[in-house]
Amino acid sequence: MIAGKIMVVDDEPDIRSLIKEILEDENFEVTVAEDATQADNIREEFDPDLILLDIWMPGIDGITLLKQWNESNRMHVPVIMISGHGTVETAVEATRLGAYDFIEKPLSLAKLILTVKHALENTSLQRENIRLKDYNQRVDSPIGKSKVMQNLREKILQIVEHSTPVLITGESGTDKERFARYLHNQSSRSEAAFISVGISALSADNFLMEFFGSEEADKDRSGFFEQAEGGTLFLKDIADMDLSLQAKLQNTLDNKYFTRVGSTKTKAFDIRIIAATNHDLLKLVNEGLFRDDLYYQLNILPIHIPPLCEHTEDIPELLEFYVDYFADREGLAYRHFTVAAQNQLRSYSWPGNVRELKNMVQRLLILGTKENIDIDELDLARGKVTSLADEQNFIPDFDMPLREARERFEKEYLQHKLIAAGGSVSKVAEAVGMERTHLYRKLKSLGITIKNQDSK
Repeated sequence: MIAGKIMVVDDEPDIRSLIKEILEDENFEVTVAEDATQADNIREEFDPDLILLDIWMPGIDGITLLKQWNESNRMHVPVIMISGHGTVETAVEATRLGAYDFIEKPLSLAKLILTVKHALENTSLQRENIRLKDYNQRVDSPIGKSKVMQNLREKILQIVEHSTPVLITGESGTDKERFARYLHNQSSRSEAAFISVGISALSADNFLMEFFGSEEADKDRSGFFEQAEGGTLFLKDIADMDLSLQAKLQNTLDNKYFTRVGSTKTKAFDIRIIAATNHDLLKLVNEGLFRDDLYYQLNILPIHIPPLCEHTEDIPELLEFYVDYFADREGLAYRHFTVAAQNQLRSYSWPGNVRELKNMVQRLLILGTKENIDIDELDLARGKVTSLADEQNFIPDFDMPLREARERFEKEYLQHKLIAAGGSVSKVAEAVGMERTHLYRKLKSLGITIKNQDSK
């Protein structure tokens, strides 16, 4: 396996031959050029990962060639300059034009190899960081081209540079955190931290320490406010916060400073607060369950996320996204939803919103074997997917115990098979591969009433 492709550009044959031999011993694939013209021609065909470029060459010198590459936007790989007559000014000019490093002749072969490897490792890390950043921005971006999603993105972009709190509301499962992250990533705070806090997971006893940090003896602990400094603090399930703690949070936001537990020193902070809830906070305020001052503090810039049933035209894109997501994150086999399956999913009401769709896709990728996902598999993955309101739909709940989840799925699965078989247990037994007596016992244990007991 080659370690990389390197082009050596030098007018001295002995230097070209020596460098080529040394680098090939290090498992690099090497090609050589004796001048700028030859280098330009070879580069297009060879497509190197790194270039070693001599400065002093007849005709077009190395600095001029480097400048041409830079001006034509062809500096896509690291370039290491080589010279036996280098000056500080030359090295500075080469660096300004985009050269990775500068090596003097006579060459130290150990330094040459080390510099080449460092340049390739550095470039690889840069590309991986760019790939991860692009991937994370895609993962955290709202999905869909519907008018609903376009309006949401436009609204978010209007407020990204304001530092005032934002309140995101919407039904459970509408993926409110995705919109919070999108807001953060589009703002000037994007290079700083995005700290996500689930309020419902915190106890009243450790709330102050978790939020504001602590100082005990010689042991300091930073809280969420310090961790999010310069960035964004996302508060999920804000309606679950205890009233006494709401008062402390409101006071902190109002005063623009906090105090660590065990300390008397105040600390100013520069963070953006984004809160989210699936509750009607104003209703909770009127019922005395949520502080009105905190509500009005958080609700300066409200964003409401509509349920999935209001923008079902985005479902095909959501399906494609989550197939890619699980294929990339979990190594699951890529599968394609047929047009018929997509249309049926678009007619469904999605009470669990995007979270339900995401769980369904994951389940289909895990359990399925065929290349395409069609209507018949939808029935197995989440019960009868239908728009008929009088039929009970199975919504996967991945928080329930395994035994309960299995029994619930088996019940929905066998009920569906019975309906399809017109109530014939014999036909169901044959379809699911069970002995009829065992199937009778299973139906009874699951509490399924058999209306049409056949005698076969």
